[in-house]
Amino acid sequence: MTRKAWAWAFYDWANSAFPTVVSTFVIAAYFAQGVAPDPASGQAMWGWMQTLAGIAIALLSPVLGAVADAGGRRRLMLLFCTVLTAIFTGLIWFAGPRPEDALWALACVGLATVGFELGTVFYNSMLPQVAPPERLGRVSGLAWGLGYAGGLACLGVCLLLFVLPDPSPLGLDRGQAEHIRATALLTAAWTLLFGWPVLVALPDPAGPRPRWGEAARRGLAEIGAVLRRLPRHPAMGRFLLARLFYTDGLNTLFAFGAIYAAGVFGMAFEEILLFGIALNVTAGLGAAGFGLLEDRLGSRRTILVALGAIVAIGLGLVLVQSKPVFWALAMVLGLFMGPAQSASRSFMARLAPPAEVSAYFGLFALSGRITGFLGPAALAAVTAMTGSQRLGMSTVLVFLALGAAILATVRSPVPEEAPAP
Repeated sequence: MTRKAWAWAFYDWANSAFPTVVSTFVIAAYFAQGVAPDPASGQAMWGWMQTLAGIAIALLSPVLGAVADAGGRRRLMLLFCTVLTAIFTGLIWFAGPRPEDALWALACVGLATVGFELGTVFYNSMLPQVAPPERLGRVSGLAWGLGYAGGLACLGVCLLLFVLPDPSPLGLDRGQAEHIRATALLTAAWTLLFGWPVLVALPDPAGPRPRWGEAARRGLAEIGAVLRRLPRHPAMGRFLLARLFYTDGLNTLFAFGAIYAAGVFGMAFEEILLFGIALNVTAGLGAAGFGLLEDRLGSRRTILVALGAIVAIGLGLVLVQSKPVFWALAMVLGLFMGPAQSASRSFMARLAPPAEVSAYFGLFALSGRITGFLGPAALAAVTAMTGSQRLGMSTVLVFLALGAAILATVRSPVPEEAPAP
């Protein structure tokens, strides 16, 4: 890969610490077990928080993506979102192991999630700048693998520096869960420390830039034009519709995986961290491995293979009673998590017109968030009604299967859908 491609890919290393440590393995489990009154109500509360964050992202992402196109300020907006994510992630430190701190914890995680997801709109839209069409899958897949490696490295530091040492060499009070809360501070610092190369290597295009008000006006006009033209691009429309459902399922799976493992199998924080590290190893291998194959297999086929495997293995995960079997199935599932996401990004980069790539990636984010409240809301509602985390988690499989079924009907005109000889 070129130097610009490596700089772009390294941002995946930087920002993947947030979903790994905060949204999935550490802070999510800490909230359910240490802050909320009980794990089931914690899962429900986390679900409603993710619902509100999803609505905000759905409303903001396409508009801000179009504004970035019109104003030529992708890098500046990515910088703002990165700093916003780091600030609210660091503020999670002040959420102690008390039910009265639940609202603070949820607010910080929710706002950090909005910053993180909006940042990916501008980051993903830079992909066509760093890779030619015939290498989009390879670059996207390897970057996603690097992201899993970054999440793995951050989890490892959390485990060795904060969670395992007892007594803490840093004087952290385990009774107040400071050894867990400190992982949020590390994640914030990690994001800022490693997130700068893309901001240096990929400046915005030279030339005059309109004022923010004018950029907003042009951006809104652009997103309106994009939406009006969308019916003339049926492959794009069906892909976005399919992604609307399967990404909702994937995001819900990531957001509640640690909460489910903690509540159903009684995993302590130390075991959850080890589980997260192992899962990131298999997920990184899967993302990088499929990235090398995707340009030959085709992005759409890669997504379908990954989703089919996740649904089949996920069914086993919600039925299994044995913790060792749960571990084994989860490790296999990890091989397919990255490819489903990475191939979606490269497929979108192939379909989007270059001049409107941020606006289309805004729609890409919108398709993953406009119903982003449905997955967490369905999980939260079923969990609250039945008191069963297993039944709540099973709702994820419905979203994944529906998205795969719609994607199977897409017949894309782009050349990548024909495997290379």
